[in-house]
Amino acid sequence: MASPLRSLVYDDNRYNKAFHLFLQRSSEHQCMKDFIHNVLPDVLASIGNGKPHLNVIGVGSGDGRIDLEMFSELHQKHPEAMVDYEVVEPSSQQLHCYKVLLSQKSDLDYIIFKWNKMTAIEFEEQWKLKEITKKIDFIHMIQMLYYVNNVEATITFFRSLLAPNGKLLIILVSDESGWGKLKQTFRGQICACEIAQCTTTTDVKSILDAGGVQYKSYMLPSQMDITECFTEGDESGDLLLDFLTEVDHFSQTASPQLKADVLKLLRDPACSREADGKVVFNNNLEVVVVDSPR
Repeated sequence: MASPLRSLVYDDNRYNKAFHLFLQRSSEHQCMKDFIHNVLPDVLASIGNGKPHLNVIGVGSGDGRIDLEMFSELHQKHPEAMVDYEVVEPSSQQLHCYKVLLSQKSDLDYIIFKWNKMTAIEFEEQWKLKEITKKIDFIHMIQMLYYVNNVEATITFFRSLLAPNGKLLIILVSDESGWGKLKQTFRGQICACEIAQCTTTTDVKSILDAGGVQYKSYMLPSQMDITECFTEGDESGDLLLDFLTEVDHFSQTASPQLKADVLKLLRDPACSREADGKVVFNNNLEVVVVDSPR
């Protein structure tokens, strides 16, 4: 019997509502910014070999806010370089927000943007169909490997595009986070769609280790206020539950038992801590920086 649960990614409007609420309730973007400004500069300094032109791909670039933080550091490390940037993002709403954000900036004339409203898989198909041979100096994949059906194949393809000294940056939830516990516990129930929603950095590192691929990893401490999830019928709580489980209208479509089990685990010390009347979820992320195959 087919599962009644539908991936949140297929409901663009609700996904974006849930995503923006998640950003309000979590420190995710702040922990990413801390990494970008404190650690990423050393990574970016090693790419390009002094070339006057850099090729960059953002896979799942979202609304562009994190991209622009990265470009600030990239420009500081390579102030004379022009940048060709391929934005890969399937959400119309996110791309619109990205373009609005760019319209407010006047200091990005060193970047040529190319917009690809498509998934990572569609981008790969287009790249191969056009027999493109250019090599890429920097690729980032932030919180997007949940939405591919073959994580290993996707990593292999994008890594194959890297120029000598190029870097592939992957950010996902840590296996030791509340997300990791949730996905491990309910992998067969909430991850029943055809896309690999339950991927964590442990999965990525296992793939890389098996292939003898060199990489470095960095933990990003983060947290999220999920208190509203425990108020029955709370609209914000339902949206956060959707985002946590990556299931569209989870509260309405999951069985009462599954919902109860998920809420019980979310409140468990393995996932969250309680302080000052709030339930604070462990939202720790991990960054994996992968070397070029050359």
